[in-house]
Formats: sequence, C-alpha cells, structure tokens
Amino acid sequence: MAGKSLNRVQLIGNLGKDPEIKYTPQGTPVAKLTIATNERFKDKSGEWQDRTEWHNVVLWQRLAEIAGEYLKKGGKVYIEGRLQTRSWDDKQTGQKKYMTEVVASDLILLGGRGEGGADYAGSSRGAAASGGNNFDQRTPEPEPAGAGPITDEDIPF
Repeated sequence: MAGKSLNRVQLIGNLGKDPEIKYTPQGTPVAKLTIATNERFKDKSGEWQDRTEWHNVVLWQRLAEIAGEYLKKGGKVYIEGRLQTRSWDDKQTGQKKYMTEVVASDLILLGGRGEGGADYAGSSRGAAASGGNNFDQRTPEPEPAGAGPITDEDIPF
C-alpha cells in the first residue's frame, strides 16, 4: 500500500543499567540503554500478575551525551523514537541474527535525585515530571554476541 505510514514509539520506564556510551570513528556519540516497562493484569484464576518487558534503546549525538551525563540505573525516563531492526551474522554459528531497537528522537528525565535521575529536565521539549517507581529491576539479558562495534552503516542519518 503506497501512502502514509507511521513508525513511532513512546515509552515510560526505568533503566536496567547505566547507559553505555561509545563514539563512532568520526567522534559522534552514541548511547545504548535498556528500559523496563511493566504491565499488571489478572490471570485466569483472578490473581494479579506483573509482566516486565525490556526495550533496547539507541540515542545519538546530544541525546547520547545527555543520557551519559544524567541517566543512571533505576532512573525513570520518557523516550520517544522509532523502531529499527538491524542484522548481523553470528560469528560462531554463521546464522543471521536480528535485533529490533528504539532509535530515540526525544528524551525526558522523570526521576528525581533519589530515584536514579537528576534535577535536569533534559529533552528537546524541556518538560519534566516526578514520581516513584515500582518496576522490576532484574538485569536484562545480555546483548547478543556479534552485535559488533558501531560503524558508519549503523548511523541512521
């Protein structure tokens, strides 16, 4: 179908670990985050259950710098962006592997100092909020081996 399409993601969650900051060969900063979101629902027997979903997020340029400076494990954050899937060949098995991640276009820090955040309202919109968190902070699964270093082909612009 030719026409309009939309690729937009909005997440509010907590960081599973401190941001990982790297630089491309040209010196462009890039940050990787894992964000936990929770869902609460009643199961068939009427018992409340919690389900945690982990999201891989990539931030570029100034957003990456802000993330590295102000975000910490457990901090609450709002992320807006788009989904992008990348692929690579597993060095051990030779199989093609895929990873879908959120490429962030906006970041708003929501936690205060005691919640792993900062007093900085860091985003292109300059908004901020505060609140507690009740998110499951178990460590996310490690990133697949062979994801490799960041190259020029990884840059989305």
